[in-house]
Amino acid sequence: MLIMAGSFWLWQIQASTENAIPIAPPPPAAMDDALPSAGPDAPLVGPAPPIPPEAPKASREEVRFNRYDRNRDELISRVEMMGSRTKAFRQLDRDGNNLLTFEEWAVATGERFAVADVNRDSLLTRKEFVRTRPKVAPKPACRC
Repeated sequence: MLIMAGSFWLWQIQASTENAIPIAPPPPAAMDDALPSAGPDAPLVGPAPPIPPEAPKASREEVRFNRYDRNRDELISRVEMMGSRTKAFRQLDRDGNNLLTFEEWAVATGERFAVADVNRDSLLTRKEFVRTRPKVAPKPACRC
């Protein structure tokens, strides 16, 4: 108890002493605070800024590849490919319980990834990724 009382007493003494805060010197006075002015025969409008080059339009496959390549390393890992596939998740969830068992997932997606991974390095390049493109359903000949 005596140690606590002594500590409190020392703390109060230190808190009551004034700590001198140094006062900063004033900033040097500016030589001329006025803005520069143009001459009487100066042009009113300057030259136009340069026009940036137009970026090439990405193909549908490039846009699709970039959507999956989250870390932009030009490779798609299995985790990146499966990260944003909610519609595919609903199709894989056969029993509709919002839980995907390993068997449900592995059967459908593992085969698709394995077919696309030609060199078997567990990464998809742009050329390999094209093989994962969904099959396009043929359009009907007429709107009957």
